[in-house]
Amino acid sequence: MSELRHNWTRDEIDAVYSQPLLDLLFEAQTLHRQNFKASEVQKSTLLSIKTGACPEDCSYCPQSARYNTDLETEQLLPTEQVLKAAQAAKTSGSTRFCMGAAWRDVKDGPQFEQVINMVKEVSSLGMETCCTLGMLNEKQAAQLKDAGLDYYNHNLDTSPEYYDEIITTRSYQDRLDTLANVRSAGINVCCGGIVGLGESRQDRIGLLQELANQNPQPESVPINRLVRVEGTPLSEQTELDVIEWVRTIATARIIMPKSMVRLSAGRKELSDEAQALAFMAGANSIFAGEKLLTTPNPEVDCDQALFKKLGLAEMPLPTESA
Repeated sequence: MSELRHNWTRDEIDAVYSQPLLDLLFEAQTLHRQNFKASEVQKSTLLSIKTGACPEDCSYCPQSARYNTDLETEQLLPTEQVLKAAQAAKTSGSTRFCMGAAWRDVKDGPQFEQVINMVKEVSSLGMETCCTLGMLNEKQAAQLKDAGLDYYNHNLDTSPEYYDEIITTRSYQDRLDTLANVRSAGINVCCGGIVGLGESRQDRIGLLQELANQNPQPESVPINRLVRVEGTPLSEQTELDVIEWVRTIATARIIMPKSMVRLSAGRKELSDEAQALAFMAGANSIFAGEKLLTTPNPEVDCDQALFKKLGLAEMPLPTESA
């Protein structure tokens, strides 16, 4: 079952997702060990390089200009400040540095040129580079590739059927088009979604189907748990059961056995035991650092303590592990 497939049906994924939990975890862990070192976890750091005032209406996002979330809007950060943050992330064990800007889409001009320079500077540190800047056209994707960008993040968020309940200012096809532009430029794809948006289990299965049937599959798959932010439409959303979150991670590992599966937003509220279950389910990457764009994240020393408790090791850069 470790052979990569791009023709998963929802019934097939449902059969994986809904099996007894211990069987699901065993299958996921078995495949995980076939493709990765069992106790190694990659640490990535995500920095908001331009915060707030986004024109989109994503129901979960405190950066939308449409919601009153008391978020302080910030302009594009100076390159020197970004480089300093990247160096600090590298020192704390992160091998990938992600730069996020609250834009609907990338506009050609001085700000994009500045981001391109940021990518070059961070790449010179020997770290993997990632950006999430909104929608990209083919030319912009090629420019980022030429600058040395390794990964581009553009999440699908949820299933095609539930998507319009969460976002109306950008279509599902818009997201797929950006992913196609990223692929055509030769940049690795970081693409996942968010659970706990009020979606059904079938919506989670639909999201996983969309991800797994990409060809090639995303090299990196972030699984976010909704962080309920006061002022957003989803601030009162009922919290998703942790076991459902673990099932999503395990199923992602089984149907995308060679992808990095990352524990992303929503980790701060989880117990050590819940995160241990997620690692057992095949997660092998986390976002490290006290903040993910604008939402809280476990502090570095908390993650270090967790890694020590679980006997996990930081994954080195590919060049360091050779």
